[in-house]
Amino acid sequence: MEFEEFGTESFPGNGKLKLTVEQEKIHELEKKLKDAELERDILKKAISIFSKSGR
Repeated sequence: MEFEEFGTESFPGNGKLKLTVEQEKIHELEKKLKDAELERDILKKAISIFSKSGR
């Protein structure tokens, strides 16, 4: 069944997930979102630190 849908990609091995093009794009966008949220949180903390030291 999977072989019919994914062909030779049905058995990628080495822990690689078999993903459709759409799933790969979702995975990529989720990673970018996570990175952007982490960057935002770091910047929020930096603003907080610098605004306190300016008093």
